[in-house]
Amino acid sequence: MSNRGPSYGLSREVQQKIEQKYDPELETRLVDWILSQLCGDSGASGVDRPSPGKQNFQEWLMDGTILCRLINSLYPAETPPIRKISQTKMAFGQMEKISLFLKAAETYGVSRNDIFQTVDLWEVCVCVCGPVGPSFCPSSGKDMAAVQRTLVALGSEAVTKDDGYYYGNREWFHKKPKGNRRSFTEEQLRHGRSYIGQQMGGHRGASQAGMTSYGTPRQIM
Repeated sequence: MSNRGPSYGLSREVQQKIEQKYDPELETRLVDWILSQLCGDSGASGVDRPSPGKQNFQEWLMDGTILCRLINSLYPAETPPIRKISQTKMAFGQMEKISLFLKAAETYGVSRNDIFQTVDLWEVCVCVCGPVGPSFCPSSGKDMAAVQRTLVALGSEAVTKDDGYYYGNREWFHKKPKGNRRSFTEEQLRHGRSYIGQQMGGHRGASQAGMTSYGTPRQIM
């Protein structure tokens, strides 16, 4: 038994819409990139390719090790953001590694709006199985499309940085446009301020001499 039962009604409809956003073709591209990234210059990642399918993709990532190795591969080997990647089968230990990856991805430059939640990859259920009492086990990912979105954003950021740590086909991700920053001298800024002031109106030496006061009747000669 489990405290998580099947979804019914509105919750089931919401879950179906989320599942429809998952892209199997994008899954293949992301797997290709992750394996290429983990190989780096060594040519061997030490990671097996998962079988196709959303659940297989989830199980491939959900212990957090591959994600941590992925973000580390985008940095120099001497300064990885995650210095120690623990090997554990405990649920909370693996979720902690996912959280470390998410934090490092945001520091790398991925927008917070593109960061998935830990429960999107690993949603825990409490099971009563056997004489040992309650235990924790993973259920299906809540929103694997969000996981895909984060990985795509990370790949785009890596391609845009172009700092020599991206491995793989550059056509797999969109290169973000760089801002066109301009610098102006103080003289140019002063000239710009005076020009704007003239556009807004200037008296140029004009005065109110000869003008009648407000409310004074006009003299008709």
